Amino acid sequence: MVKSGKLRSGTAQKIRRWKKGHSSDSNPETSRYRKAARSRYFSRPSEKSDLTVDALKLHNELQAGSLQRSSDAMEAGDAMEDKAMTEKTSGTFLSGLSDCSNLTFRKVQRYWESNSAAHKEICAVLAAVTEVIRSQGGKETETEYFAALMTTLEAVDSSESLAAVAYLLNLVMKRMPVAVLKKKFSDTAKALIDIMSNQANSDSLSCLRWIISCLATLLRKQDLSVWSYPSTLQIYHGLLSFTVHSKPKVRKAAQQGVCSVLHYSDFMFSDNAPVHHPAAATTAKFCCKELEQSGGSKEDTTTLHVLGLLKDLLSALPLSSVKSCCETLLRVMTLSHVLVTANAMQAFHKLFSSKPSPASMSAELNAQIITALYDYVPSENDLQPLLAWLAVMEKAHVHLSSLQSSLSIGHLPRLFSVTMSCLLSPHTQVVSTATQTLKTLLNECVAPQMAEIGSVLPNTSAGNGACILKMFHIVEEGLSYRFHASWPFVLQILGCFYRAAGKQAHPIMIKSLQSLSDLRATPQFPFSGELDLAVGSAVESMDPEVVLKAVPLLITGTDDDLEFPQSWLIPVLRDNVKNTQLAYFTSYFLPLANKLKQTADELEQSGQKLMAKVYQTLQMQIWTMLPGFCTKPTDLLASFKGIARSLGMALNDRPDLRLCICQALRTLINKSCETEEEKAELQRFSKNFLPILFNVYSQQPKPGEMASARMAVLDTIRVYLSITEQAWLLFCRLAVIDLIVAMAPFADEASMTQTFSLIKPFVESKDSSIQKKAYRVLEEICGGESASCKAFVLQNLEQLKTMLMDSLTTAASSSKRPRLKCLIHIVKQLNEEHRDFITALLPEVILCTKEMSIGARKNAYSLLVEIGNAFVRFCGNLKDAINEYLGHVFIGLTSSVTMITCTVLALTRLVFHYKGKNSIAVSSLELLLQNVCLLLSSRTRDVVKASLGFLKVLLFSMDVKVLASHIMEGISNMNDMRRHFRVKLKNLYTKLIRKFGFELVKSMLPADQHKILVNIRKTEARNKRRKLVIKTEEDGSDTEDEKPKVKEESIEDILAETDSDSDEDEKPKKGQKKPMKKGQAWLKEGVSDEPLNFLDPKAAQRVLATNPNLKKAIKTEHGFRMTSDGRLIIKEEDDDYKAKDAEMDDVLEEAGVKTVAITMVLCPRNDSNIMVHCDSLNSSAGGIGIHRPLDRRPEFGTEYKSKKGKGDVKKAGKCDPYAYVPLKKAQLNRRKKAKLQGQFKGMVRGAKKGARSGSRILKKRKD
Repeated sequence: MVKSGKLRSGTAQKIRRWKKGHSSDSNPETSRYRKAARSRYFSRPSEKSDLTVDALKLHNELQAGSLQRSSDAMEAGDAMEDKAMTEKTSGTFLSGLSDCSNLTFRKVQRYWESNSAAHKEICAVLAAVTEVIRSQGGKETETEYFAALMTTLEAVDSSESLAAVAYLLNLVMKRMPVAVLKKKFSDTAKALIDIMSNQANSDSLSCLRWIISCLATLLRKQDLSVWSYPSTLQIYHGLLSFTVHSKPKVRKAAQQGVCSVLHYSDFMFSDNAPVHHPAAATTAKFCCKELEQSGGSKEDTTTLHVLGLLKDLLSALPLSSVKSCCETLLRVMTLSHVLVTANAMQAFHKLFSSKPSPASMSAELNAQIITALYDYVPSENDLQPLLAWLAVMEKAHVHLSSLQSSLSIGHLPRLFSVTMSCLLSPHTQVVSTATQTLKTLLNECVAPQMAEIGSVLPNTSAGNGACILKMFHIVEEGLSYRFHASWPFVLQILGCFYRAAGKQAHPIMIKSLQSLSDLRATPQFPFSGELDLAVGSAVESMDPEVVLKAVPLLITGTDDDLEFPQSWLIPVLRDNVKNTQLAYFTSYFLPLANKLKQTADELEQSGQKLMAKVYQTLQMQIWTMLPGFCTKPTDLLASFKGIARSLGMALNDRPDLRLCICQALRTLINKSCETEEEKAELQRFSKNFLPILFNVYSQQPKPGEMASARMAVLDTIRVYLSITEQAWLLFCRLAVIDLIVAMAPFADEASMTQTFSLIKPFVESKDSSIQKKAYRVLEEICGGESASCKAFVLQNLEQLKTMLMDSLTTAASSSKRPRLKCLIHIVKQLNEEHRDFITALLPEVILCTKEMSIGARKNAYSLLVEIGNAFVRFCGNLKDAINEYLGHVFIGLTSSVTMITCTVLALTRLVFHYKGKNSIAVSSLELLLQNVCLLLSSRTRDVVKASLGFLKVLLFSMDVKVLASHIMEGISNMNDMRRHFRVKLKNLYTKLIRKFGFELVKSMLPADQHKILVNIRKTEARNKRRKLVIKTEEDGSDTEDEKPKVKEESIEDILAETDSDSDEDEKPKKGQKKPMKKGQAWLKEGVSDEPLNFLDPKAAQRVLATNPNLKKAIKTEHGFRMTSDGRLIIKEEDDDYKAKDAEMDDVLEEAGVKTVAITMVLCPRNDSNIMVHCDSLNSSAGGIGIHRPLDRRPEFGTEYKSKKGKGDVKKAGKCDPYAYVPLKKAQLNRRKKAKLQGQFKGMVRGAKKGARSGSRILKKRKD
């Protein structure tokens, strides 16, 4: 069902046209468009034909010669005859038009389809002229067309043909060379003037219109000197006379021609152009004369025609002419003719709108016109004249302000008074126009001058400041009740005034702000939106502090009026604050927001949820002002550091404030960094804000939190990164990629695919650190043990291969280690289909054996082994696979020096790896050995060095006989490099002597090397003896004390000593010297009771140096053994290691297999670093909750640790924290030597006592 009702607007007329019963007809009754469409086809026209007798005559004359055929052409062959017939029959009536090559007539070529007789005549004339030019061998240039058309112009009689020729001539003259027009000026002007005079009174206006246009073009192209001739001015006056012609088209063409001559003559744009056209003054005289003549006789038509001309010419006239014309206009306006007054106002409006130069309009003349126009103020009820008068006065004051600002300010109060009275008009259009006029005057006349005027106070009584004061009082009067119908417009004007002059004139505007506040508090005030905009303009220009002093916010957070009558100010402040002091927000609004938040929390706890919500809303609205305060603040350098910490804490602790804080930061960066100092100030805090933003963005949103907050944080991160220092930015990027490296192995396959797409560009980055991190991500993904990692590698294997091969040339040296690790993981998963890929990798891998990075070299050697394993998987047979693999590697020996060196290193590693598996044929090894021995004669040290390392490895991998012959031959060829590698050669000779013996090696080397061999033999023997001595001393140092040396004594001495019973037991008395012990001896008693016969010769054998009755002393075990001279024997792990496998380590080093001991020697670590590392292993998180200290055994000595500094401190009730004598400079003083000895004696005594107690405890534990 269709809903019944009224038809939409505009259908009533259609209904009236429909006849009864014909509302559904679709075929139109008229056929105008069908006829137009039919004319496009070659149908016979039903109307009168356009083929006239003159056109047919012209056609016959043009075509007569070209249609004749010569007898020679008739007698030509068939082919030539056909061709000739084709050429001649192709010519038609419009051939010269359709194939015209001159672009000037491209517009005419569209006329041949038209039914207009004038258009067809134009086409016919163009075609005829074109054929004439072609018949005479012309090139169809504009000059040729000009000559032909000028000739035709004098020959044609009919007005239609004359109009067509004039039209074409007008087109040509605009594009033809200027020099031709200058040269033919006299002849052309005379011809045109003659035609104009003949056609002036004819009924055909088209011809006259185009002739006038041609004459204007001709005058416009002439030089300045030509205008000094009276004949030229006479020709110009002929053109000027047609500006008041009765026919509109002719008059319009003449007026346009005059304007183009005065404004756009060619010499007006030259370097030495005059200020005004030479004909400008005579044109002004002509206009004034015509106005005076027609004005007296009240011929309004001519007056309007001249006013129409003056409207376009006033700005091109000189100052004197403008003054006379304006006086004439003002006199004409006294006729009180509506149309004349309106056109005069349009002339004034056009004059001021064109912004004439001071040469045409001076400031004094402008001011005089303004003063004179006050005599022509229309009535308030006269709508159109009043609107025209306001528009003219607006443009006049704006132009006067551009000429002399101070004079313009002085004239504004009178205009403000008149315009404000227009607001009382009952016509809304007048009120709106008056409002727009005042706003324009404030923006363009007052605002640019306020900085120069300076501060305006209520007591200002002179100068432009007084004018500003008068103007504001006039506008402020609009708040009175008699203007209540126009209050919306008054509020707009007030807002514009605040914006234009509020910064300097705010002392005089305080009262108006209070009045606006009172109006806003009025119940059901209908114009709250306009009032808020006006106050917002005041906030924008005066600063919030000034506005809040005039209109207090009345919100403190304690004992507030719960109605909050002034809360409407908060949105106004939020929407309009900018270009103000950021410190005011920090000092006033930030504490207020904190207070309101505190009050809201207290009310929430006390159960007053509604009031808590109100205070919470208020504090949120205060925070929303922050972006406005951050829009181009005037004190950014001084104030940002005061609020930065609060913003950072709020970002962390207040999720509800993140949106406005992030917006404020983005505003500061995007709109407020106008100087390098401001940018540096914000840049200085990037290292504080970015970690906070990173942390906030990485947190998962809580239930109820908006997702837009996270996007705002992300946008803020992007913006802040744009001003961050590159060094810190690079650190952040690397840190983020490190996080990706850590998380990549644990992601799912889809995330890995996205990560792979993300890091692809980084692989080719020119920044080596970024590139290295990208390879680290790939390394973790390719080497992951999870199912997702393996599935990703299998699915994207081809992409990985392509990327790694394409990035070969861009890979930095620091990226080689992770890159090679990626290749190791990928090669492990390749099958025989990828043999070409592996073969293509070999050159890069071989070259990486000489990289600076130890890790890169290690991975290169590992990858070489993996590639060998891949060949084994491909072939199945170990020996064939290795031989094929070595064949690919051998190619490197024929390349550059660097490649040869790397190839030898690679072969060293491979030979070492496969030496024990019998996988390398002896013939291949022998061939390889021969080539390497040849390389020993190279003049490149790196090649010789690598070759010597290879020989060391071969000592453990090849048959002795074959090896010895080739090695000796190769070494003999080393002449230039022998001295440089003397240490390595000596090491090699040592290994050869150990393996083959001294005599064999000596016999196979030249005589000049025998001295080195003898030295090696002596060194080896010396080392053997030293080791033997050390071993003997270690075996003989089982006890702490050595056995005393026994002096040979006689039997008499032994007997004499037996007289003393037990002298050794007597302790020496104090003050007596302790007697020296003599040598003691014991007699060994016999088994029986038979006494010992001292006369027996064997009695001397019974004399013993030790007491046989004493028990054998128990050996005391100490931590270290001691030599005979008391030195401690402290053995390091490396010593044992070197003693066992030093020779094998040398081989491993040459083969690229680094053991732990070798790595420690090559890369010694600092003890302090080790200590720090150990401490870090024992450290744990502190704090409370889940970060509580772990239960562990306290370290020894922690109770003496100092809290502030390093070292230990004494504590009451505890032992001293040290058992050593501190090293002091005073201990070297000789005078204090006796005093310090007691300190040492006490320490030794204490040490002995402690040792005895310790030994007793140890003994008890063992028992």
